Amino acid sequence: MKNNIREIRRRMKISQEELADRCGVTRQTINAIENDKYDPTLSLAFRLAIHLDTTVDQLFIFEEDSK
Repeated sequence: MKNNIREIRRRMKISQEELADRCGVTRQTINAIENDKYDPTLSLAFRLAIHLDTTVDQLFIFEEDSK
């Protein structure tokens, strides 16, 4: 699953640390999500959307496996 978190976060001038604090996770978690190394839980996805003033479907792009 791809995401637009980094682009939206940077546009809003919010650091990874600040977003992490707002969402109750570590900066490393935000970094892992932005680098497609970790898919957040549904509740975290909603918290990210709230704090980035957007919707979950605008944050995440589902890509089917090519198998």
